[in-house]
Amino acid sequence: LKSSRTLSKGGCYDTCLKVLKRALELDVEFVEMDYEVACEVNMAEYLHNRSNTRIIVSNYVNDGRPSVEKLVDIIACMQATGADVIKLDLCVDYITDLAPIFTVLTHCQVPLIAVAVGNSGLISQLLGPKFGGFLVYGSLGGKPVPGLPSLVSLRQVYKLEYTNAATKVFGLVSNPVAHSKGPILYNPTFRHMGYNGIYVPMLVDDIEEFFETYSGSDFAGFSVGIPHKEAAIRCCDEVHPIAKSIGAVNTIVRRPMDGKLIGYNTDCEAAISAIEDALTAGGAGRALAFGAKYEGARIVIFNRDYKRAKALADEVSGEALLYEALEMFRPETGAILANASAIGMEPNSHQSPEALRAYDLVFDVVYTPRNTQLLKEAAEVGVTTVSGVEMFVRQALGQFRLFSGGSGNNNNLP
Repeated sequence: LKSSRTLSKGGCYDTCLKVLKRALELDVEFVEMDYEVACEVNMAEYLHNRSNTRIIVSNYVNDGRPSVEKLVDIIACMQATGADVIKLDLCVDYITDLAPIFTVLTHCQVPLIAVAVGNSGLISQLLGPKFGGFLVYGSLGGKPVPGLPSLVSLRQVYKLEYTNAATKVFGLVSNPVAHSKGPILYNPTFRHMGYNGIYVPMLVDDIEEFFETYSGSDFAGFSVGIPHKEAAIRCCDEVHPIAKSIGAVNTIVRRPMDGKLIGYNTDCEAAISAIEDALTAGGAGRALAFGAKYEGARIVIFNRDYKRAKALADEVSGEALLYEALEMFRPETGAILANASAIGMEPNSHQSPEALRAYDLVFDVVYTPRNTQLLKEAAEVGVTTVSGVEMFVRQALGQFRLFSGGSGNNNNLP
């Protein structure tokens, strides 16, 4: 596939025509040319002399969030060039800007490729085959390209050859989202279970706008991450009692019978069971605090925002202190330090609390990197540690059961 673009007529323009002619002589499978060039040449001449080569005509659309009508008009003009395949290169600012693109992909009568560049455009490729996209583009190693999945992830994680119009869409609604290991866990599990689903990262800025935009049954379930776990409750039609008492959801499922969004929290049980297993052998912070409350623990909440700490402490009959007091805090015997902040998450993996010797166990909800600086320091002074991976796997198992209608068990996760 050769991309032949031009900024103006002249040498570059002539080069494009030479590349096109040579591609036809070599009978390559596809040759891509810019819409500007296709409008200027006698395409009939080239189309008549080819053998098997299919011509992709591409056009860069820099129009913010183009409407469906605007995209249809652009495609009609491009189709008039005689192109076999139409390709739209778009720049999007928000994930909701992709909705018109998916609509056009679904209803377009000619082979269509849509590539949305930018961090918010990633699902344009991952969900392209579901909505009828002709081809998917990926990056070839090296430095990541915003909006393009790596070729390795397309082949090993997403395996889009199994995706079709009936595939149900699941994903992590978060910001940031690049750290997520969800696709690596869920997609092989879906395939192993024979469930027609795909799990993708969804970089979301405005969660309410997101759910208003993607309200169809195709979008069946969501993991909810930073910073949306508390705000997500407002997007739910119904909330499970545990999630309601916590005041945060980490899982939303669209109920098939009526399309209503049902909110759950699988963090609570996951966090406590991860700690209990170790002892016997935001949103996450709220779940951890409520879980500890149910177990009868004394709870002290540290937060840079004292009002937030105090509000949560009051709800769980605990105490509130400023984050800066953590280093000088002297816990009781048998105390557990649990970090439920983003401290330690890549790329800020070297910021960690100190004074760890006084604790019997240190738990970090962060799972990327697996062995955070906090856990390294705790292990160095002989303290038992629990990685966020333990909580992640447990809450993911709970989510999978909800996503798949209760079919998950401990043996389903690959």
